[in-house]
Amino acid sequence: MIGRLTGTIVEKDLKGVILDVGGVGYDVLLPLGDLTRVGQLGERVTLRIHTHVREDALQLFGFLTDDGKAAFNTLLSVNGVGPKMALGILSGIDPGELSAAVQQKDLARLTAIPGVGKKTAERLCLELAGKLGPVVAVHAGPPTASQVLSDLKSALDNLGYKGAQIDKVVKALETPARDGATMEVLVRDALRMLARGEA
Repeated sequence: MIGRLTGTIVEKDLKGVILDVGGVGYDVLLPLGDLTRVGQLGERVTLRIHTHVREDALQLFGFLTDDGKAAFNTLLSVNGVGPKMALGILSGIDPGELSAAVQQKDLARLTAIPGVGKKTAERLCLELAGKLGPVVAVHAGPPTASQVLSDLKSALDNLGYKGAQIDKVVKALETPARDGATMEVLVRDALRMLARGEA
């Protein structure tokens, strides 16, 4: 099993990166938060890897930190949560905030994550109780709108968009950000606007 990769980013999209390691390109899926921080094309990076093997596929899930990988593995222990859902959860909430939400049984915060309904949120609180605390640091609270918008700018910059385009889209998304839209939702909306030529 692959547990760690160090290589050069040769391709990058909204799902992850292709990492060139000694001439071999590894397709690695990343949570959105890590994708915004992983670096630009041509840069070297080290990723912690979870290798998921199925009968018909082998998938690599990558993380910039040990905390991210540990939270992902812990999520996989929850009944009904597979790798894609775990990645989606960590794209909508960072490990520290997830730990806080689980400890506080904050169903509203958990159900704000795209793809997480009330039953899944309740199951996360029940099955993850006491499991995330020692693994990740608990944040004081959810990120502010300005922090989310700053992360959105960084994400769009890392995906290769220009400053003027980014500023226009971010300004248009200020209201949903203040209303608590997740980073994943904001990035998707931004990319939709950019694809339609609205920036």
